[in-house]
Amino acid sequence: MSESRSPRRDGGSSAGSPLLVVAVKRTGGFAGLTKEWTAEPREDEASDWVTLISRCPWDEPVDGDSRGADRFQWNIHARCGPDEDREAELPDRALTGPWRELVDAVRDWSDGNGAG
Repeated sequence: MSESRSPRRDGGSSAGSPLLVVAVKRTGGFAGLTKEWTAEPREDEASDWVTLISRCPWDEPVDGDSRGADRFQWNIHARCGPDEDREAELPDRALTGPWRELVDAVRDWSDGNGAG
């Protein structure tokens, strides 16, 4: 697991701060551990990430029923520039389709597969 941080709420104004940041936090599970991953893609990778982010149904209601022992809860936070900040809380069973693709991409990037 790599170190993670949430996208900056101030728009990333410091020099070198990426404007596109996606942070994923997973809580719960059998041991109740929290894991976090963050992707901060380069400018030349940004369009692929914007596509992934825009495919997710951010504004659709999610059935928050997280019944069942040892289920994960996912927090996904995406910043696509200074004016677009999105966040979603999902139960594990809602992590399908574009949500799953985005989370998998962030985990891969964070683990070094997309960082180079």
